[in-house]
Amino acid sequence: MKIGTISGKVTYLRKAPCLAGEQFWLVDTRQESLVAADLVGATVGDRVLLVTGQEAARLSMDAPMDAAVVAILEE
Repeated sequence: MKIGTISGKVTYLRKAPCLAGEQFWLVDTRQESLVAADLVGATVGDRVLLVTGQEAARLSMDAPMDAAVVAILEE
């Protein structure tokens, strides 16, 4: 798991049908920037908890994603 801050919305022209309904954010951690699917309704500026790798794909019915926002942190 990683902690990061949402810095912007990812826009796209088309995406795979298995990703329909998913919102994507650019999330900055201390080490890197990631594109993550939003599973909790976060917005720009929120501090969030991320899962990556297989755990992220499992949360979205094995859709091809490497990171997912799973919680909005209060402090």
